[in-house]
Amino acid sequence: MEKERNYIVPLCFIGMMFFTVGFATGINGYFVPFLENNLGLSSAQSYMVIAATFLAFLVFSFPASSVIAKIGYKRTMSLSFFMFALAFFLFIPAARLESFALYLLACFISGTANTVLQAAINPYVTILGPIDSAARRISIMGICNSCALALPSVFIAAVTRKPIEQVGLADLDLPLYIIIGVVALLGIVTFFAPLEEIKAEGEENEEDCPYAASKTSIWQFPHLVLGALALFVYVGVENLALLTVLDYAQDLGLKNPESYTIWPGIGMAAGYIIGILCIPKVISQVQALRICTWVAVVDSLLIVLTPPQFSIWCVALLSFACSLMYPAIWPLAIVDLGKFTKKGSSLLVASIGGGALIPLLFGAMKDWVGSQNAYWICLPFYLLIMFYAYYGYKIRRK
Repeated sequence: MEKERNYIVPLCFIGMMFFTVGFATGINGYFVPFLENNLGLSSAQSYMVIAATFLAFLVFSFPASSVIAKIGYKRTMSLSFFMFALAFFLFIPAARLESFALYLLACFISGTANTVLQAAINPYVTILGPIDSAARRISIMGICNSCALALPSVFIAAVTRKPIEQVGLADLDLPLYIIIGVVALLGIVTFFAPLEEIKAEGEENEEDCPYAASKTSIWQFPHLVLGALALFVYVGVENLALLTVLDYAQDLGLKNPESYTIWPGIGMAAGYIIGILCIPKVISQVQALRICTWVAVVDSLLIVLTPPQFSIWCVALLSFACSLMYPAIWPLAIVDLGKFTKKGSSLLVASIGGGALIPLLFGAMKDWVGSQNAYWICLPFYLLIMFYAYYGYKIRRK
């Protein structure tokens, strides 16, 4: 506890960065129905916005670890903000040219910035204190992340003074210029932030982590590989929980559909608060993960089996079930990696690419079987995460 108190200032800066990650993710959710309305896209095409963003995690996660090794955590974090600024700037000519391809390029660059930032902040906050309380720290960061998810919709509506159905392509110029200025400023602030370079246990001295000392590759850590798989499917279904509510509410013809975007963030924040209060004193990271998987499995069934007007609230509840999965999976997968910590972290960051594939499949299923039945896609993925919560994290190679 004393060690964690010593890191209050670094955690504040890292929290700011998790907020930025959430804001960038929220913009993706905003653009799905926005581009459907303005460019006449199908659901499958509009969900390519999310796919393009998360594809970057598959492409740039390992190069990001090389950047961290070369220039350090803090400079890598600062670099990512300027990459975000470039991505948001490209949205402006994309709107003026009505170019879906340019939108996808901007989303891919935004995803690259997100990859670089997450490759730095996730391992940093994990090894910043004791590993058994890492889920608690990540939960604190998760609150910062979830608080930003609904902000793009609210911010753009406030600046344009229009509901999403009336916002046109040219209306986004002013909101985007404001966002670009703020993000660039954050890059400068981060460069001068008091963030020390830290190392994981056994990263410098192999004797501190004998399990990793004899290994020659990250693929020799079964708990890491299975953790990456669990994280891959988790990020995909988490995006469905967080980013499809607005689209689903519009499909149901509900009044003020943008008002529903706040509830997934509230659900995530509620779960994070429970994690902060209960981990590790009341429940362990593993127990938290198991409880969340059970809630997610039951709720996934409720989404597809209950009336649509009730079902949308089940989608919001799904975010509550997701809340402690990421904070628990990450430390369970990264423990005992020693000198492979940075490469192992890169593999976990690459797993965030699940956010590219699964929403794309969801969009295709939505065109095929309808909005509500498309949520069947969640069930098998939550069952896989449940397997990791009970068995996968314990597997070690002798």
